[in-house]
Amino acid sequence: MAAEKSSIKIITLIAADGSVFEVEPNIVKEMKTVQSYIDELDQNTVSIPLPNVFGNDLAMIIEYCKKHASEEETKEAKEEFDFEFVKRMKSDDKLRLLQAASYLNMESFLQFMAKAIAAEIENQSVEFVRDYFQIESDFTPEEEAELRKENEWAFK
Repeated sequence: MAAEKSSIKIITLIAADGSVFEVEPNIVKEMKTVQSYIDELDQNTVSIPLPNVFGNDLAMIIEYCKKHASEEETKEAKEEFDFEFVKRMKSDDKLRLLQAASYLNMESFLQFMAKAIAAEIENQSVEFVRDYFQIESDFTPEEEAELRKENEWAFK
């Protein structure tokens, strides 16, 4: 009988700052970047470096994945977890997690973080959004004033 590729028992994720996390395969199943690496191997343990994800962020992602991978948790419990998960984060945390989710190719977590950021910037001023994303204006103050005057309806 041929060995199955699902023989991997422990996956070691190594963050950009050298932090090491040992997780079971069901925890990383949404991380398509990690999963594609695992699918190529037939071993009991695997170590995967993640040069674009830092330890603090990876710990939060793993926490999220564990909660959502649990079949014992109700939908309501997961929704409450999601609410508290986002509530304790700062804006910088959300942006880093969004970038990490993109790197890890985690579609549902990416959407989750995008919604959290969208909720935070909803109905905010242009200046707030620029500051939030650390965007510098390409326009001089005079050019920007003229654009605002021409497009007054957009700033109401």
